[in-house]
Amino acid sequence: MDSKQRTIKKEVTYIGFGLHTGNETRITFKPAPENYGRRFIRTDVENGPEIEAVIENVVQDQAVDSLRGTTLEKEGVKVHTVEHVLAALVGLGIDNVRIELDANEPPIGDGSAMPFVNKLLEAGVEEQDAEKEYVVIEEPITYSDEQRGIEFAALPTDDYRVTVMIDYKNPALGSQHSGLFSMEREFISEFAPARTFCFLHEVEALAEQGLIKGGDLDSAVVIVDRNLNKEDIDRLRKLFNIDEDVELGTSGILNNKQLRFKNEPCRHKLVDLLGDLALVGVNIKAQILAARPGHQSNIEFARILREYYKKQKLMRKYQNVSSKGVVFDINAIKKILPHRYPFLLVDAIIEFEPGIKAVGIKNVTTNEPFFQGHFPQKPVMPGVLIVEAMAQVGGILLLNDKDDVEGKLVFFMGIDNVRFRKIVQPGDQLVMELEMLKNRRTTFKMAGKAYVKGELVCEAEMMAAVVDQ
Repeated sequence: MDSKQRTIKKEVTYIGFGLHTGNETRITFKPAPENYGRRFIRTDVENGPEIEAVIENVVQDQAVDSLRGTTLEKEGVKVHTVEHVLAALVGLGIDNVRIELDANEPPIGDGSAMPFVNKLLEAGVEEQDAEKEYVVIEEPITYSDEQRGIEFAALPTDDYRVTVMIDYKNPALGSQHSGLFSMEREFISEFAPARTFCFLHEVEALAEQGLIKGGDLDSAVVIVDRNLNKEDIDRLRKLFNIDEDVELGTSGILNNKQLRFKNEPCRHKLVDLLGDLALVGVNIKAQILAARPGHQSNIEFARILREYYKKQKLMRKYQNVSSKGVVFDINAIKKILPHRYPFLLVDAIIEFEPGIKAVGIKNVTTNEPFFQGHFPQKPVMPGVLIVEAMAQVGGILLLNDKDDVEGKLVFFMGIDNVRFRKIVQPGDQLVMELEMLKNRRTTFKMAGKAYVKGELVCEAEMMAAVVDQ
């Protein structure tokens, strides 16, 4: 895989019609500097924001599902159906590009990623000095939706490979599978030309909602999933403003349209997946296996991979040597927290999901300075220090891939629902589980539980404020 970041050599523009609005749309690709990423800009919106193509900017609502595509939004400005554009950029290894649109969605073209690939090839690809950034899958990561029969897996490998299987109960489609094993050799010729497909009942439903105004029989493969009579055909012609005849034919595809590949629908699903996984925000080194994927599940899996990447990035930043079963050792913790002897009460972080959950341990020894005065004849760890130890683990939850946490301090604002269940003595190991309840930039609330040998010894809810040192 290439090691250097890439952009395009010159500005190029492609003009077509938006799938859902039917409006003429102009999309312009422009070169961008190193570490810029892929960003969409709506030029028809005054002072519109740059919308970075990352999972945090994905819209999740019913409207997105009905659009059958992926929508990005920032500050109320949306760009619909971005997956084909992003797939083209991934397929050509382009990391940094400014994507300007004068409408709310890119042109649909022929329903494939190929129009964008052709324009980007016309612009030319230029290598930059900065190194590419990767999420490297080091352990199997899975996601499944049993109700819909959807399964994903990311497996360790030194390259980016994708295998997709689809299974529809329709004689014109049935079960199909496809695999991309070399982006450089296969994407342009074997996958970029694969067009979007949909079933006739979906097309009718979308059209009746006032959508797909820019769609026609040249921008998608329409699979007929019910019998058509003359009235149905006349209604379809009127619905889509089609002058020529509309027929079922013998292939099960409307108007007997010829497929570009025998398994073209499955190949297009793979293209969609490439575009959606681009929202991880960095390049991927993994073998991706996907059964019955769709945009909604693609986004969920991309979200999992992005969280894995954030965790991996933080571990690289703070942990010089990876210890088995440890996310952050004591040396890493000293880089993160300002506390020092005798008030650093966390020895290691053994589980970590940024902004969601952290599990830390504190080995309680007889040498703790507080035991000299806290019941010397029967040493007991003060409850307030157990809460403090939990709070320090909670402070780790503030870690993210952007903020300079080393320059911050965390102060208590309140402690609620504190309960002490058992005493903690020398020789015990505290296992502290902290979950984020609310996070509002400078204030947060977390729930903590501390265990010894699997038994709950303390629990509390804590509110804290984050301030600059």
